[in-house]
Amino acid sequence: MSHIRTSDVAVTVDGLDLDLRVYASGDPGLETVLFLHGSGPGATGLSNWERILEDLAGRFHCIAPDMVGFGDSSHPLDPPRGMGPFNELRARAVLALLDELGLEKVHVVGNSMGGQLALILALDHPERIDKVLLMGSGGAPDMPVSPGLSHLREFYADPSAESLEGLLTEFVHDLEPLRGTIDRVVKERMEYVTREDVRRSHEASFDPHGARRFFTREELATLPHHVLCVHGRDDRIIPVAASRYFAESIPGANLYVLGGCGHWTQIEHPQTFEALLDGLIDGRL
Repeated sequence: MSHIRTSDVAVTVDGLDLDLRVYASGDPGLETVLFLHGSGPGATGLSNWERILEDLAGRFHCIAPDMVGFGDSSHPLDPPRGMGPFNELRARAVLALLDELGLEKVHVVGNSMGGQLALILALDHPERIDKVLLMGSGGAPDMPVSPGLSHLREFYADPSAESLEGLLTEFVHDLEPLRGTIDRVVKERMEYVTREDVRRSHEASFDPHGARRFFTREELATLPHHVLCVHGRDDRIIPVAASRYFAESIPGANLYVLGGCGHWTQIEHPQTFEALLDGLIDGRL
């Protein structure tokens, strides 16, 4: 029996009325962990975090929304152009979600694009964020654009199931034990990929003329949070150097690099990921 609950929460941000699809597990009386998913065609909170929400239901109150412009959350008709401005809107929507849910302070886990959102929230509203786990986070300056990331950005040049399967195999280090998972995720995500609103949001996010958001050492040095940077040593989407940059720039940060792991730590090594999150929250890491 699944422990995951699904709801839609209405928020208003910058004069926009938005709906956020929220997946949750665990007792709301427990410490809350907010899980922010990464980008990519058809990405959703559930496809990134389903196993983690199930596994941690007895230990934490877990919430994993679809970000604005993803999945079954709202897709603005005239979205911000570029990942930087769009992520600022997404972060404000997440903050409004916390207000609607009556959550004054949460731990936050951000995967890839979700790591950028976690940093925006921590910088703009440090009092609302407790511990932070950045997992393969984007937003470090001067990082090379990998072939996998280029494929992700330009996916709609060939929005086929075969192209999506090829992209997702770039996310993991060892495909064989995860072939069934990849097949399932491709099938689930293709239902979103073919929607025009999802395509519109993707193309706005990756508009080559739009602004991007990078985090300077100076602003990262102001973060008071305890942060754990987790990265797969064999990540073919975002290089390990990105997490090293964050770990060196944030005063309260540590770095954990997993061998034999690509961009999807929580899917490739779920038990290690859960142990790291446990250790971060209870102060052992």
